[in-house]
Amino acid sequence: MLDLPDAVEGDPPDEGVAAHHGTIAREQRRLEAGEGFVDLSHRDVLTVSGPDRLTWLHSLTTQHLTDLPPGQPTEVLLLSPQGRIEHAFSGIDDGETFWAHTEPGAAAALVAFLDSMRFMMRVEVAEVTDAHAVIGLPGLAWRIVPRADLAGLPDELGEPSGTWAWEALRVAAGLPRVGLDTDDRTIPHEVGLLERAVHLDKGCYRGQETVARVHTLGRPPRRLVLLHLDGSAEHLPVHGAPIEHDGKTVGTLGSSARHHELGPIALAVVKRNVPVDVTLLVDGVPAAQEVVVDPEAGLHVRPRLKE
Repeated sequence: MLDLPDAVEGDPPDEGVAAHHGTIAREQRRLEAGEGFVDLSHRDVLTVSGPDRLTWLHSLTTQHLTDLPPGQPTEVLLLSPQGRIEHAFSGIDDGETFWAHTEPGAAAALVAFLDSMRFMMRVEVAEVTDAHAVIGLPGLAWRIVPRADLAGLPDELGEPSGTWAWEALRVAAGLPRVGLDTDDRTIPHEVGLLERAVHLDKGCYRGQETVARVHTLGRPPRRLVLLHLDGSAEHLPVHGAPIEHDGKTVGTLGSSARHHELGPIALAVVKRNVPVDVTLLVDGVPAAQEVVVDPEAGLHVRPRLKE
């Protein structure tokens, strides 16, 4: 899509695709209206094939995949033994192959890990980014297509929007992007990924003990929040900027965007005990909070003890 008139390339980590096509607000409204698509072909694509693919992925990941019907998209995490997010991918099975996509540059490490866990299972893992690409669709949906088909998509799907439009709608929806809105200490509870990417009633997998313990007995130490930034500031705070309250650093900024209705917004991870009604300061810009992850998460779930 960078060959189209008025296309402006994005900045890292979204270089290689169009950030916008010259009509930033209109591109957001077009997606919200259910029209057009977004070129996300900078994302990495991988496949898992073989008769054991779903049961094998089920045993390794946070998601329930053994009965995944063909055509149903899903979100999947791989955790460390301590329950921290190591890999994240979106996937769909077509009845023969599980197709997945992940952040730009993340597939090599993911494929290497999956390959190391194959043992005697009848599965094959491959990165196929050179031949296939991701496109974003209205409603923050997605599709994987042959890369050779990208040039013809405007004729099929209508005018493209850029990644700035996609990111603005994602941030407004409170959906974290692993690697931008997380760090190497993040557990799923902190960023609202329980149930979306973590099935709470499945069998054992790496990191499950932490997931179950925090869900039933404790509260996560941090929480994801949607920040409404002061619109009078001329700049968006930079990724990784410290978030301050009463002169103390209480969190770190993740993704930021300019939404066509909400104005400048951002996702951030802050300490759980930061009051939800206080104004925070980000790179000199005041920011009001909108709760994404309940600071009392974990208090609402308690095991029932038999008398």
